[in-house]
Amino acid sequence: MTTAVLLSCHGTVERLDDLPTFLANIRRGRPAPPELIEEVRRRFERIGGSPLMRITQAQADALAARIGLPVAIAGRLFHPYPGEVLASLHASGVRSVVSLPLAPQSVDVYHAVVRDAAAKQGGMEVRCVPAWGLEPALIDAFVEVIDEALARFPEERRARVAVILSAHSLPQRIIDAGDPYERQFRAMAAEVERRVAPRGNPVLVAFQSQGMTGDAWLGPDLRSAFEALAARGAREALVAPIGFVADHVETLYDLDVEAHVIAREAGLARLERAPAVNTRPRFIDALEALVRRELGPAAP
Repeated sequence: MTTAVLLSCHGTVERLDDLPTFLANIRRGRPAPPELIEEVRRRFERIGGSPLMRITQAQADALAARIGLPVAIAGRLFHPYPGEVLASLHASGVRSVVSLPLAPQSVDVYHAVVRDAAAKQGGMEVRCVPAWGLEPALIDAFVEVIDEALARFPEERRARVAVILSAHSLPQRIIDAGDPYERQFRAMAAEVERRVAPRGNPVLVAFQSQGMTGDAWLGPDLRSAFEALAARGAREALVAPIGFVADHVETLYDLDVEAHVIAREAGLARLERAPAVNTRPRFIDALEALVRRELGPAAP
C-alpha cells in the first residue's frame, strides 16, 4: 500500500518523568520552572495520566477500518513525532500521506511539521486536509454529545441550561499576529449554536486552560463565563469542550476538577460536562469524509 493517513495531535506523555521535556517542547525549547513541572505532574496524577494517545490510536483504528488504508498517529510535541512515524511508513513502502490534524482549527501548524518530516524521506507526497471545523458530521457529533449531557438535567429545566462551548486558549499575541484559530473556532461554535439555541438554551463561547504565564490570553475564560451566567440568574450550566476531539488533561482535570470549583465560586449550583467525541461513530464519519475528499477518485 503506497498511501497512508497520518492523524496528528498535540501529543502527551505516558511517563511523568518525561514532563520536563514535553513542557520544554511546548515552551519552544525553554525549560519549564520546577513549580510548573510539579503542578502539571499533580494534575496528571490526579486524573491517572492522560489517555490522549490511546484515544487517538483508537480513532486511527476506527478510521482504518472504514477506508482500508493504513492510519498512523503522531504527536506534534512528543513521541511519536511525525518524523519517526513517516520514516517507519516510508520504510514500509508508503510514498503518499494524507495529513489530517486532530484539531479542526489552525491546521497549518500541524501540516508544517508533517511536510518538513516528509521532505526528509526523499520527497514523500503530503496531501493536507484544510481546516475542517464546519464539517457537517463533526457538528452532528458535537450536538450528539451535548444532547446526551443535557439529558442529565430534569426535563422541565433542560431547555434553560446554559451551554458553554469551550476551546483551548492561546496567547493573545498569537491571535494578534494573524493566527486564524479564534475566527475558525467561533465559526464552528456558531454552527453548533445554530443547532442548539432554538431549543431555548443560552449558548456562550469560552476559552479554557490558559497557560501559567503573565501575558494576556484569549478570552473570555471560564470564570468570566460562569460569572456572566450567575449575574443573569442562571444556576446550572453545561460545558461542551468542542475545541477538543479527545479526552485529555484539559477535559479530565481542567473541566472535571478545576472548573467545578470555579463554577461554585461564581455562584452556579450545578455544572456538567459533555463528553469529548473520542471514537463516536459520527465523528469517525467526519474523518472518513475528509480523507475521501482529499484522495478524490483515488480513494478506496
